[in-house]
Amino acid sequence: MLCCADFCLFRSTAGRKSCPLCPEEKFKACYSHKLRRHLQNLHWKVYAEFEGYRMCICHLPCRNVKPSLSGDHASGRHVAHYHCVVCSVTIARKTDMISHLKRHVNKGETEASYSGTSDVLFEEPSPSGQAYEIMKELGTNVQLLPNHTTPQKSDTYFNRKMKTNRQLVFCSLAVLAEERNPVECLDAFGATGIMGLQWAKHLLNAVRVTITDISETCVKMIKENCKLNNIRVDGGMRVPRGSDGASGEVEGVPIATVEVAKMDANVIMHLRPFDYIHLDPFGTAVNYLDAAFRNVRNLGIISVTSTDTGSLYAKSPNVTLRHYGCHIVRTEYYRELAARMVVATVARAAARCNKGIEVLLAVALEHFVLVVVRVLRGPVQADESAKKLRKLMHCQWCEERVFLKLGNMVDDTLPCNCHGSLPGKTAVQLGPLWSGPLFNTGFLRRMLSAAVKHSMDDIQPLVKTLIYESECTTLKSLVHGPSALTNQVECGVVIKTLNTGEESGAADQSGKRKIADESGNFVKKLKSDAALDHPPFYYSIHRHSIRGMNMPKLNKFLQYLTEAGFRVSRTHFDPTGVRTDATLLQFKSVLTKYSVPTCTNASATQTSVSVEKTV
Repeated sequence: MLCCADFCLFRSTAGRKSCPLCPEEKFKACYSHKLRRHLQNLHWKVYAEFEGYRMCICHLPCRNVKPSLSGDHASGRHVAHYHCVVCSVTIARKTDMISHLKRHVNKGETEASYSGTSDVLFEEPSPSGQAYEIMKELGTNVQLLPNHTTPQKSDTYFNRKMKTNRQLVFCSLAVLAEERNPVECLDAFGATGIMGLQWAKHLLNAVRVTITDISETCVKMIKENCKLNNIRVDGGMRVPRGSDGASGEVEGVPIATVEVAKMDANVIMHLRPFDYIHLDPFGTAVNYLDAAFRNVRNLGIISVTSTDTGSLYAKSPNVTLRHYGCHIVRTEYYRELAARMVVATVARAAARCNKGIEVLLAVALEHFVLVVVRVLRGPVQADESAKKLRKLMHCQWCEERVFLKLGNMVDDTLPCNCHGSLPGKTAVQLGPLWSGPLFNTGFLRRMLSAAVKHSMDDIQPLVKTLIYESECTTLKSLVHGPSALTNQVECGVVIKTLNTGEESGAADQSGKRKIADESGNFVKKLKSDAALDHPPFYYSIHRHSIRGMNMPKLNKFLQYLTEAGFRVSRTHFDPTGVRTDATLLQFKSVLTKYSVPTCTNASATQTSVSVEKTV
């Protein structure tokens, strides 16, 4: 990629110079006027322009050698190509590059958003000789190698699209830091270390961060990123709580301490106990769940990010059965189906360790499924969680669904009559899936407070939608502040939080926690109020629209369902979805009642024309 400054450099340089975009055997070194003519005629003439940048064609061996007709790579030739200014991918044809850049624009990914104060700052050579770029997210700088977007070719993989995931995980850890101090937290798959560094930089001495990765390249990169953010790599004494390090960043003094270890995730989770564990491998996380529940502390939190959307969203059902032990089909509520499937796998892993779970958060978006659970020790809690794993009856014709109760027969389970009016079998059994709630209102409200406190404007609308969804209401009254943090009920557990500086400083300097009322971690078990659980699944208003009828606006339709006496809310799983406790038959009856025929205006016009003709 060349710009005008590069041509000025060639124009003012004396002596022989080689072309920066051609190999030596293709274009030999020459004087500046010939080099300038070569660049203008060959490279500059076929450039692709994007956001003020001109991407010239490159003839260097950046891509794989194209084999000859005989299949010999040695006698093949290198293909001319373009380098994308946004993601550094190489594309051979100019038209394909233009289409590729348009997809970046549609997704809001432009060079301007990656440069300046928000993301990419500058590029310079790394100690290993490779050029890297520095990206800034949430006030944390990390180094990225040029191939950081391709996990098959880079150990330090970094995905810019997972920013929402990182912020949700950060807010869940911030909520736990209000309950106990300090929090032993683990980022089991560090890569660039961006997530663990954000924890340490913003939560300071409220957390003790451990970042692990099995790759030596990643470990070196994480240590370099620690120096870049003025964070000390653990090797000596930690900064004591209550010191000046917690008050602000002082030049030359590390603001936090992070432990970096080159170790397999399963090994470190077996060796050491943690309060908070985050699992974000490339693909499925089922291979690490047993080790995570083996040594997690009571009332600790485990967050699991699964990016194998092909198997989760029913595109590869054989892989789904192999990894999660569930049978699923493609449905209108496939994202919530994926979230309940991941929670069911987590619950089974916890039950094998005599532990139960309470789901605090379950989010399924385009690129990932995030599940955050609280761990409850004891076989009784494990049995209660195992009882919530049930089969799901799904009608493939009308997409009605209902969870099977214990001891129920398959016949006459679905409220629809498709199996009687249509030939053949219309119902299938899916699962086993998690049949309990997917959200906790108290925890989500505290997450919203943490998002407001740390200026995370991107996820605040999403967290608010989750709160409405957990309450199954359309009310717009949210409370976030000190009054909402003192005493929260989470799935039958009352948790008193550390909401003042005096309480947070009550822990002794040796790092040991106080117990009972002195540290604010007093926990009291209560009976769970099942009536407040949100209804499972949702209906898509477009999927069940009536042919030849104009549907009402979604907000109006929510109001009509509320007036009919049903609980109703929107859902983050589907922008056109409606979560309600109404059955599909009741849902369709309300939709039909308030839909208007599309041919009303046309018939009225024809009637008026016929009247005029008769007159």
